[in-house]
Amino acid sequence: MNTLKGNNPLLDFSGLPRFAEFKPDYVTPAIDQLLADCRAAVARAEAADTPAEWDAFVAPLDDANEKLGRVWGQVSHLHSVMDSPELREVYNANLPKITVYYAELGQNEALFAKFKALKASPGYAALSAPRKKIVDNELRDFRLGGAELPADKKARFMQVQEELAQLSAKFEENLLDATNDFALYVDDAKRLAGIPDDVLAMMKAAAEADGKAGWKLTLHMPSYLPVMQYADDRALREQIYRAYVTRASEFPPATASGDKGEAKRPQGAGRGCKDAEASTTALWDNTPLIASILKLRREAAELLGFRSYAEVSLAAKMADTPTDVLKFLDELAARARPYAEKDYDELKTFARDTLGMADLQAWDNTYVSEKLSVARYSFSDQEVKQYFPEPRVLAGLFKLVETLYGLHIREDSAPVWHPDVKFYTLTDHAGQRVGQFYLDLYARASKRGGAWMDDVITRRKTADGIQTPVAYLNCNFSGPVGDKPALFTHDEVITLFHETGHGLHHLLTQIEELGVSGINGVEWDAVELPSQFMENFCWEWDVLKHMTAHVDTGEPLPRALFDKMLAAKNFQSGLQTLRQIEFASFDMHLHDDFDPNGNRTAQDLIDDIRRKVAVIVPPAYNRFPNNFSHIFAGGYAAGYYSYKWAEVLSADAYALFEDEAEGYGGVLNPEVGHRFWSEILAQGGARPALESFKAFRGREPTIDALLRHNGMA
Repeated sequence: MNTLKGNNPLLDFSGLPRFAEFKPDYVTPAIDQLLADCRAAVARAEAADTPAEWDAFVAPLDDANEKLGRVWGQVSHLHSVMDSPELREVYNANLPKITVYYAELGQNEALFAKFKALKASPGYAALSAPRKKIVDNELRDFRLGGAELPADKKARFMQVQEELAQLSAKFEENLLDATNDFALYVDDAKRLAGIPDDVLAMMKAAAEADGKAGWKLTLHMPSYLPVMQYADDRALREQIYRAYVTRASEFPPATASGDKGEAKRPQGAGRGCKDAEASTTALWDNTPLIASILKLRREAAELLGFRSYAEVSLAAKMADTPTDVLKFLDELAARARPYAEKDYDELKTFARDTLGMADLQAWDNTYVSEKLSVARYSFSDQEVKQYFPEPRVLAGLFKLVETLYGLHIREDSAPVWHPDVKFYTLTDHAGQRVGQFYLDLYARASKRGGAWMDDVITRRKTADGIQTPVAYLNCNFSGPVGDKPALFTHDEVITLFHETGHGLHHLLTQIEELGVSGINGVEWDAVELPSQFMENFCWEWDVLKHMTAHVDTGEPLPRALFDKMLAAKNFQSGLQTLRQIEFASFDMHLHDDFDPNGNRTAQDLIDDIRRKVAVIVPPAYNRFPNNFSHIFAGGYAAGYYSYKWAEVLSADAYALFEDEAEGYGGVLNPEVGHRFWSEILAQGGARPALESFKAFRGREPTIDALLRHNGMA
């Protein structure tokens, strides 16, 4: 196959990625070529005759590194959404090369010296504010990258970074493999009593696709959550729960005794092979990876002169110290705990008195919560779901964006990686393109779980003009079944709005410098502000009335039903808040005062934290750390607290829309919307997030709006 530079679609930077032409064989030649180009650019930047000036020194490096980032971004994206053995092999083969290059870049003393010279030169004062911020960020990142280390420690630091990258990739792959491997085929309809018809139709179609009779249950969220929420069969809930919370752990896949269904065995575990199941499970066990990741992160921190990895993480965030973060979490936990205890007491009482469950268990909580919610508020999530068909939801979401920011969103054409993916273009009032995004909504076996936004192309000024940004928006919702459109729960609508908020942060930037454009350069504990801000609109009648139509009758969501939803908005908010604090405290302690070289494990730590923080303590076999990919395979290590930290910012920012609502006639105020755009979304990382917040709000943030929004004021 000819994979020379001129024929390799990965090396075409003239427009959008050419996904339709992608082949794993293209990856290695493209990465090798781009790494060579980047190293040549580094050599030119290092040269003595290259002055420490922006145009001569910084801009050429940006140009080279952007191309590498765009190509590796495509490969990483496909690894997340269309995984295959061939792609996984080439991804893992090239990951070390990418990691080594960036580690080398972060330790390059000559480049570090050039940036210090630029900072000290008269030319620095003449730079724009975004360029000054980039220079300052670079100096910080060189120090965090080990540029000041002696040669022997530099080599070890680079080796640690490479090992961490490989371990994180393996963690995510283990979780995906363990999730995909479980399937339960049920041929007794009585066992599925309570599960909604549209979910059963999806399960039956999945079984038929595998050539099986009955219904196929999996651990992917569109299957797992309805079982936990609606299945009357308690043994079935327990079986699915146990399988879910022990994914990628030392436990083999669980099958409830007396089950009439057929549980899928791990690949390679045939009859007469007693140890096959255990050995396959061990192959996916993330326990040893967690231990290795924590040891390496602590070693990296100590090489840099920090006490813990948490201190390294916070060096580029809004929060100053781990102590500050833990104090914030403790204070929020103290405010939430009485509400959480009340929530759980109500749940146990309802389970005992109404459902006859004297011994409420972990696999009952979601089921009983649904029953209690229906009894208290006289509606169910399933009832609401019928009013949120995908086309109407998207139309309502786009109308909101158009109203707040004066933009227009239209479906467009572009090469995509799967037939279900859609592509859209944003234009301004004059018809000029502002940005574009891909929308990949449905779950599938080749796609990692969760929902996320990532950048494809970042806004910047080039010799040809302004390069408009492009984003990926990814979710894991149920797809259409039969001739009906996909139906979303209200929680899924909130998730879609959340990821759109991230997307708008990337797409609506007005900054023209790569390093601080869009989400680049934004402190990690502020990056959730625009996403959580968008969630608030999912509770506004003026928004929802434009995005609902019953899937069968076409009738809009009744106002009476919306009022019930609003009354139930803060149902169990105390429990939900404590759950997030539990995860955030675990993450921060794990990376701060936990000794990764001691005798205690990460599981021991979360057990301790649950005893102190949690109101609902899960079974001893629960292995949440083994599938906590946010901190072990994502960017949230010593940063998971940022969800709550940024929620303070987002709630307080949204409160301005509420404050202005009475005078305007509602929260959909374009004047305040444009102010939010210009002071927060447009600024990207060009100035500290706190400055952007104060420019929008007129003061520093307070926790009051968050507590009020959560019904805990």
